[in-house]
Amino acid sequence: MKKNKMRLIAATVMAAMVISMTGCGSTGEAEQPAEGDSAEGKTYAVGVMQLVEHPALDAATQGFQDKLTELLGDSVTFDVQNAQGESTNSTTIATKFVSDDVDLIMANATGAVQAAAAATADIPIVGTSVTDFHTAGVVDSNETPGRNVTGVSDLTPIDEQIKLLQQVYPEAKKVAIVYCSAEPNSIFQSELAQEALTEAGIEFKEYTAADSNEIQAVITNAIGECDAVFIPTDNTMASNMEIVKNVTVPAGIPVFVGEEGMCKTGGLATLSISFYDLGQKAGEMAYDILVNGADPAATPIGFVSDNIVPKYNPEIAEALGITMPEGFEPIQ
Repeated sequence: MKKNKMRLIAATVMAAMVISMTGCGSTGEAEQPAEGDSAEGKTYAVGVMQLVEHPALDAATQGFQDKLTELLGDSVTFDVQNAQGESTNSTTIATKFVSDDVDLIMANATGAVQAAAAATADIPIVGTSVTDFHTAGVVDSNETPGRNVTGVSDLTPIDEQIKLLQQVYPEAKKVAIVYCSAEPNSIFQSELAQEALTEAGIEFKEYTAADSNEIQAVITNAIGECDAVFIPTDNTMASNMEIVKNVTVPAGIPVFVGEEGMCKTGGLATLSISFYDLGQKAGEMAYDILVNGADPAATPIGFVSDNIVPKYNPEIAEALGITMPEGFEPIQ
């Protein structure tokens, strides 16, 4: 009798334990995350598309990668692709990123952002080295993008660029505004330059090249009619500043450009932002989207207002016999 009682108690305890154990799976508490799904273990795949190789875009890409690596360490991987200035390559790269289901696309330059935006309406896109995202047609407005695209503008104050031109070369009577007609943001900057030149009482004329093959002829024509040249931030022109230099320097014509990389390879002077800083700010935006869940559609386009300084190319200044005003930094 005593043995039977003990067996009954043991059976009751075992039954209670079974009920208790089966109940653990239905209490409503979150299950433990699978390996690799925890906040600590999550990794992010980022596709980086750069439109073309030149110093400014290279610096922006580097700044972006450096910042995200600083913030995420080994938790981020990059697939860096260069479109070599070809729109078909941009489309192919964007399609690859979508097929790979990357977590975010960083698109460096206007053509790259446009290709990425055309390829996906779902994957977050952070653009950089784009002058005006709205003009590029990839956002509803710069204040409220309204789509899966946000980013950082490389717009420098064009009116200040024209004041710089006047300061360095006050004898300028007629300025040639030269850019690639295939780049919508260059058209936008040209309009701003025209307004500033009109306000300054300086005559001007637009000259456009459809592609790199036309640059030498267009520059030659421009310096035959004008005594100074202004080239805004323009990827086609930036990639071919050596051609510009080879035409303008022998003719004694100063060229004022939109950013430091262009100045280093062929221009005389610029009021330039840091494209490395531009990339860093884009990296911060990407981190906010990936980790904090920020919505690109509600993230305003950013601007870099720090480190905008007048710089000049000492080699070209010497070749043109121009003494630079105080406060201009030589480009190394």
